Amino acid sequence: MFIRIGYDIQFDVPAPIPMMMLLRVHPSVEPALVRPEALAVEPAVAVTDFTDGFGNRSRRILAPAGVLRLTNDAVVEVDGLADPAAPDAQEIPIQELPTEVMPFLLASRYCEVDRLSDIAWNLFGNTPRGWGRVQAIVDWVHNHITFGYQYARWTKTAYDAYIEQQGVCRDFTHLAVAFCRCMNIPARYVTGYLGDIGVPISPDPMDFSAWFEVYLGGRWHTFDARHNRRRIGRLLMAKGRDAVDVAITTSFGPSTLKKFVVWTDEVTDASGETKVHP
Repeated sequence: MFIRIGYDIQFDVPAPIPMMMLLRVHPSVEPALVRPEALAVEPAVAVTDFTDGFGNRSRRILAPAGVLRLTNDAVVEVDGLADPAAPDAQEIPIQELPTEVMPFLLASRYCEVDRLSDIAWNLFGNTPRGWGRVQAIVDWVHNHITFGYQYARWTKTAYDAYIEQQGVCRDFTHLAVAFCRCMNIPARYVTGYLGDIGVPISPDPMDFSAWFEVYLGGRWHTFDARHNRRRIGRLLMAKGRDAVDVAITTSFGPSTLKKFVVWTDEVTDASGETKVHP
């Protein structure tokens, strides 16, 4: 199966500002590219590429005053299978966890483990440990949070989402991640492309998506509290503790978003010219 991915993002920049970007596919996805990413910055500026502390492929620029345009276009080949499931995966005692996994048990900017701990244990303390407990958390978040773009707020935390019971995919993800950490299950926030492949076509504009991964049975597993189903064509861009670590762009000064278009379409071949469902 071939999937064409990309974006056209534009900002109005009143004065030159430094900017960081996480707008490339994750290194784990790069081998599957059959048409390489066509990253472009307009106007042309010096770009520094680097790998951040979470293994994500980041870029930094000094954006000039005026209109800044960021574009990309690529084709990825995937196996066409839904996210794998491992219902027998078990929790690992904290003292036996790899050191690099430990930060994903801690509170972070948007995931207040301390504020939600008692709530989480009251809700999930009697659920089966391991995969079953994570699925119980996903079910609860999916059923108790109402999705809507009008509920988006960049300051909204996991606790806010719990109280308000509404949000966008990042709020579903923050709350599920925080609940998992409260239950001593390492969880990390993930962002990437997720098209409407194998599911009814959504009338909403395409956007980047947020989901999460938990560490069970010695490896990371994918869960999605927003959709609560195994999906086809999930393409990783970045992962971290929460949305702070995987922000698509971070501007160190004022800028205004003028255009935001994302595409994730199943196509017939590596050229990417023909959609399967136009």
